[in-house]
Amino acid sequence: MPDPLIDLHTHSSVSDGTERPADLVRAASSAGLDALALTDHDTTAGWDEAIATARTLPMTLLPGLELSTRIGYRSVHVLGYLVDPTHPELVAETQRIREGRVDRAMRMVERIARDHPVSWQDVIAQASPGATIGRPHIADALVAAGLEADRSAAFRGILHPAAGYYEPHEAPSPLAGVELIRAAGGVPVIAHPAASTRGIVLDERALEDLVEAGLGGLEVDHRENLTHGKRVLLDWADRYGLFVTGSSDYHGTGKPNRLGEHRTAERAFRTIVASATGSEPVVGDGSRLTV
Repeated sequence: MPDPLIDLHTHSSVSDGTERPADLVRAASSAGLDALALTDHDTTAGWDEAIATARTLPMTLLPGLELSTRIGYRSVHVLGYLVDPTHPELVAETQRIREGRVDRAMRMVERIARDHPVSWQDVIAQASPGATIGRPHIADALVAAGLEADRSAAFRGILHPAAGYYEPHEAPSPLAGVELIRAAGGVPVIAHPAASTRGIVLDERALEDLVEAGLGGLEVDHRENLTHGKRVLLDWADRYGLFVTGSSDYHGTGKPNRLGEHRTAERAFRTIVASATGSEPVVGDGSRLTV
């Protein structure tokens, strides 16, 4: 029997993807995935819809989120799998991050509007009801206004820090993020740590602190991780006893990433499931990846 196809990093329209959680889960099943993680930015609001859909399909769902953290001006994203979505500290922190993200987006749009014909209402029009507005929605508004060709072009152009409109958003440290995910019963993994736009986002000393705090793994197979960075990450994983994952970071039409383009080994998947205490995987009808 072939190895199961497991993709542990995807986004729905609840954050900055373009598909509703139910449609994302159906798309993953149609793509032949055996397991999927829903990891919207700083929110679990899409879980109920995704879970209800996954139960009807021959696949397994790991509910999760992607927590925003920062080291100075450098963004570090921490994937949290199978957290308790009602954990008070997690709920409070993610709400604070989302509110800060909206305030920051409003300030960026105000500056952009001085030079380009785009408004806050244009940005709101690009977001699904209830979604936390962020830079991807600004990018979509720029595309709709004919100012950029697509999201990727917007991030290379008007939304690039060099253009002068960018500002960082408030977020906890990666150490606080890992500790929070563990406190909520989840399993933390650093997302795309060697992305080409940033280099490796952590030094080894910082990694040691995260491992001590309960870091579970590193997302190595990701289209934005550079080859040299992947070698460093694999060395760290071996040295510190971390598992590695591979994921698409799928955003629907918001990014060129395709479901299942990078995958996670079943062993890592089962390590996550065995280590989590915050919530349970959802095994759909006929799934061959049981837990």
